[in-house]
This record gives sequence, C-alpha cells and structure tokens, in this order.
Amino acid sequence: MKLNMEKIVNYAKTLGFVYQGSEIYGGLSNTWDYGPLGVELKNNIKKLWWKKFVQQSKNNVGLDSAIFMNPDVWVASGHVGGFSDPLMDCKECNTRHRADKLIEDYTNQEVNAGGFSNEELEAYISQHDIKCPNCGAKNFTDIRQFELMFKTHQGVVENDQSTVYLRPETAQGIFVNFKNIARTSRKKIPFGICQIGKSFRNEITPGNFIFRTREFEQMELEFFCHPSEDNKWYTYWRDFCFDFVKSMGVKQDNLRVRNHHNEELSHYSKATADIEYLFPFGWGELWGIANRTDYDLLAHSKQSGERLDYLDQKNNERFIPYCIEPSVSVERLLLAVFIDSYEEETLDNGETREVLHLHPDLAPYKIAVLPLVKKLGKKAEAVYDLVSKEFMTEYDTSGNIGRRYRRQDAIGTPYCITIDYDTLDDDTVTIRDRDSMEQVRIKISELNEYFNKRLKL
Repeated sequence: MKLNMEKIVNYAKTLGFVYQGSEIYGGLSNTWDYGPLGVELKNNIKKLWWKKFVQQSKNNVGLDSAIFMNPDVWVASGHVGGFSDPLMDCKECNTRHRADKLIEDYTNQEVNAGGFSNEELEAYISQHDIKCPNCGAKNFTDIRQFELMFKTHQGVVENDQSTVYLRPETAQGIFVNFKNIARTSRKKIPFGICQIGKSFRNEITPGNFIFRTREFEQMELEFFCHPSEDNKWYTYWRDFCFDFVKSMGVKQDNLRVRNHHNEELSHYSKATADIEYLFPFGWGELWGIANRTDYDLLAHSKQSGERLDYLDQKNNERFIPYCIEPSVSVERLLLAVFIDSYEEETLDNGETREVLHLHPDLAPYKIAVLPLVKKLGKKAEAVYDLVSKEFMTEYDTSGNIGRRYRRQDAIGTPYCITIDYDTLDDDTVTIRDRDSMEQVRIKISELNEYFNKRLKL
C-alpha cells in the first residue's frame, strides 16, 4: 500500500493525534496542536528515550535548561551572524525557497547541498534548469542569507541591550552547564548530559506536516569523552541510536545511515551521520549524530572567560573534552513511528481494517475497557478503576463491540477488555489482542499481573 502525506495528515487529525494550530481562526501556518492521542504518543516517546538514555545509563544525567539565555551564548556558539539559510525568491509568483532544498528536492535527496556556497547553489540551479515548484518558472533572485533565530526583548525597554533569542537548539544549555554538572554530579569522563526541550527556528520553507516546523522538541545527548576516544564513542552512539529506533518497532528496511562527506560537515563537526527514514515524500533525516570535538567548550570558555576544561585526577591530566552529540526531533520520530505502524489489513472475511501496530510502550492507550452493553457499566467501571491505576486506559461504550474493536485498532490500543454477562457470574473477562485479534479469558483479579508482563515501560 502506497501512503501519501495527505492520507497521514487526515488520519492524524480525524483520530485526534494532531490538529492544525489555531484552526478556528483559519490556522497559523506551520503550527500544530497535539490532541488527546498525540500528546500521549509524544510523552511515551520521550519517556522511552529518557529511560534508555538516562535511567538505564550509568554514564548519563539529565538537565532542563532555560529557553532564554544570555545573548553572548549565541555569539560564542556562532549562531549570531552565522545561523542562516540561503533564501531565493521566485520573481514570477513571489514564493520564497531555500536554495539547498530546491536542489535536494530536484534530485530526490540524492544531492545534499547543505555545504554548498551561495555561488555553487546558484550555479547548480542554473545549470540544471531547476524550476520554481509553485509556478514552474525559472526566474529566481540572487541568494541572500535569512536569519533563523527568533528575536524578542526582555524587560520594558526594547533596544539592542534588551534583545534575547528563542533558543534554536537545546545543546548550548548543556555546554554552559558542563562545569556545574561535572562538579555537582561527580561524574567522571566519559559522561553525558541529556535534555528534552523546545527549540525554535524561523524556517523559510517549513512543511511536510510535522517533519519541519518552526517550533519543535529536541531530545539531545551531549556525551563528553577524552579526545583520544572520540571515534569509539561516535561509533557507539551512532549504532545505539539506530538500534533504539528499531526497538520502537520501525522496520529496518525503512531506515538507513548516511555518513556526511567532508564538504557537508558543519564548522564544528569532525564527523556526522544521519539516520534517515523513508517517508512518503522520500528519505529524510530522522536523527543526527555528530562529533562536535572540543569546539563548543572552547568557544564558551573564550567568550565567558571561564575555564571549561576537565581534570582527570587519576592520570593528573587536564584537557578539553570532545563531545559526541546524538540529536533527534520528537516530532520527526513521532511521524516516522506513526507512518511505519499504519496498515490497511484485509481480513479473512474480506473486510478491511485500519490498524496502528504501535509498540506497546508507545501506544497512547494500553488498554480499552468495553462493556458489551451499557447495563454492564457498573462492573466495567470497576475493571476500569483497577487497570487504570497501572496503565493509560480508555473506556468506550459507544457502538457495537465490533465497531469499538475497530476504533481501538485504528488508534493503536494493544489490548481490549470486554465485560459480558458471564463476567457477572464468574468474574472473568475477555482480552483481545490488537495484532493477532486472538481472545483469551482471564479472571479480573489477574488482569494487572497479566498486563504487567506485557506492557510495563
């Protein structure tokens, strides 16, 4: 079955995963609100990431840094004056485009133009007669750089001294806290600092639903190591992240690792790899893993005047650690998981059901409690009260039981509990499995033990 983005967007909205932002006012371009199912899916993705990268790692700790930071942070990081995209306007229809994305879309992502100079971008577009995707014209303005950081003002007076920025990434909050965390956590190199938080980028051409947005959440690890061990840890975290995506239920055939060529590397990077997913619109970056070397700690040390080196007391060695950064967008991971789990399945009786084969750890609702008829509601509510103490649970009485099963399949609920008349006699219920549709009978008193073996995050 060939999925397209229109199908995905409509499905997500209809079922309550993602809505258009400010919809009753006509919306606001490229803003999205996460509905009852979407917020649960997002939270489950973040919980799973935190469990694997922090809770189960003896090397890593967590952080929640401020969105607003001293403007000098962004001077040191290179974002002020250096964080921009190559903007071109179509002279015929006045639409704006990123020059590098025009090339990448034209070549179906085979050419990565992120490292091209303005001259190289203009030459490539001219030589290959690349057209405006909106009107088909070949009449573009010269490239100019477009600032990506959102500016605002802090305090009552708006002037240059009150300018602050919405952070374009969460990483810098980690770097400026390196000294604090090394001291208070007493972690020894190698160790990592993890953070989940909002970031903001004034993208020229956001699009493809929630794939590229101006407001997004990042899950980032900055892993600090001895400079002599950077290659080892870079390989380790690249492979760890790839395995993590697979463990979420994403099919390996839809994943690949693309290593950046030297000309593509960012100014701070010694090596970078992207874990890419095959979206309906083509291969797209899902997760970036970069060897940032000692660039950031050196830059902040120079700008702030604070020493950000590390003393290895065992070897009596002082050095600036190298940093390996795996960084992933929550929204992109959600989109990949959502698309990959969707199936239109033809049943033995010829009927078709839509189902999300979400990993149980990620499913918005783990269990749905379904009384066969409303007069069984009192018993069903008692079952709901029992299992909802342990698991996110849906309670549904609307429609016949077959229709309710299909509804739970469509939103990815792994298990349904049906309460029928026999329940009143023997305190047993029917449990239905989403994927196999097989049913088993079990005592109510054994429900939490049954589900704990299958659903605990």
